[in-house]
Amino acid sequence: MAGVSSPLTAPHRVRVPRLLVGLALFGIADGAMVQAAIGVDPWTVFAQGLSRQTGVGVGWVTNVVGLLVLLLWIPLRQRPGAGTVLNILVVGTVLQATVAVLPAPGELWLRIPLFAAGLLLLAVASGLYIGAHYGPGPRDGLMTGLRARTGRPVWQVRTAVEVSVLAVGWVLGGNVGPGTVAFAVLIGPLVGWTLPAFDLRRRIAPA
Repeated sequence: MAGVSSPLTAPHRVRVPRLLVGLALFGIADGAMVQAAIGVDPWTVFAQGLSRQTGVGVGWVTNVVGLLVLLLWIPLRQRPGAGTVLNILVVGTVLQATVAVLPAPGELWLRIPLFAAGLLLLAVASGLYIGAHYGPGPRDGLMTGLRARTGRPVWQVRTAVEVSVLAVGWVLGGNVGPGTVAFAVLIGPLVGWTLPAFDLRRRIAPA
């Protein structure tokens, strides 16, 4: 039927804006959770720890970590997509800008809703950029590559990697707190709702 596309042949004018908006919102969400200062996700804990040790902004560190993780794809024989590269360039940059312009509230009653808003926004952002089907983020690709090479279930691989980066980040001075636990518990169910809502495989059916 004319005018109806399959998900992977959907027009770039539909997919590219979803990808870019999703990545930008992801950076804003991450920045909001950083400024809430009640704990962040494991990879951001790692980036915060490196930031505090080096004096480089957490967003710029996030970009560098993403690039280094992408290099780990080579022995794992993973192939990046355009979304993978843009993830590295956009998320950390927007995170750095958000941290620069968004004040960090001092009162806990303001920090908790700021974190909650960031977490919800991050779930929406994940649905947008993953649903555009331009390739996984560098960290997600690392998980799937390790799963393929080791034969371990993806939850075991993800747990091992994220616990490791969380521990190192915490030792380096990253912010581990109740927000870290909330992220671990809630992000899976939230993305489980937002991904189908924004996934082009479901929203643009083949003729």
